[in-house]
Amino acid sequence: MPSVPSRPSRARRRSPATDIALIAGFAALIAVCALLPAIPVGGLVPITLQTFGVLLAGAVLGARRGFLAVLLYLAVGAAGLPVFSGGKAGLAVFAGPTAGYLVGFAFAAALCGFLVERLPHRTVRTGVPAVFLAGLISSALFIHTFGMAGLVFRADMTWGQAFKADAIFWIGDVIKNVLMAFVATAVHRAFPDLLPQRGRIGRSASTPAGRPTPA
Repeated sequence: MPSVPSRPSRARRRSPATDIALIAGFAALIAVCALLPAIPVGGLVPITLQTFGVLLAGAVLGARRGFLAVLLYLAVGAAGLPVFSGGKAGLAVFAGPTAGYLVGFAFAAALCGFLVERLPHRTVRTGVPAVFLAGLISSALFIHTFGMAGLVFRADMTWGQAFKADAIFWIGDVIKNVLMAFVATAVHRAFPDLLPQRGRIGRSASTPAGRPTPA
């Protein structure tokens, strides 16, 4: 009996216009998170919700679109729109002490998306811890590392001083990543075709395309 060709998935039928809308929408979300009142901590860099929006973009959209969403946000701010923390804008922001954090945002979103694309997240029980770890790893490797480098090179701090200044953000980062993981997992369950599928753990490579995996 001839096999019936599998119907193309909704992910494959997604138009470039949809991708552009998603990228623009998450860039706007990051801007809103940045413009919400910041928490001053007595240093050069206040605590904001930017990292929540950045990592959520990667976790929900995947590596490529998450990276582009953050890149669009940075480009809009560099062009002069007041979308950075405290309503700041312009290229001068990239010469200040927060420059490292801003640059790290794009790479953190890309890594978070890369990891989440490959992790199991169909249920809250498995999804939330997996997405949380992906966000925390991405934040540690890029946002905090690049942020400390920015403090060293733009604020004339030693690495030890930069580490102490950055350490205060870790408690807030953990909380924001927990919240991000719950939100991203809820989005994944509601829109399972939104995130690109990249050979996630638990999927069988031998399962024929278009045929459901046995329960």
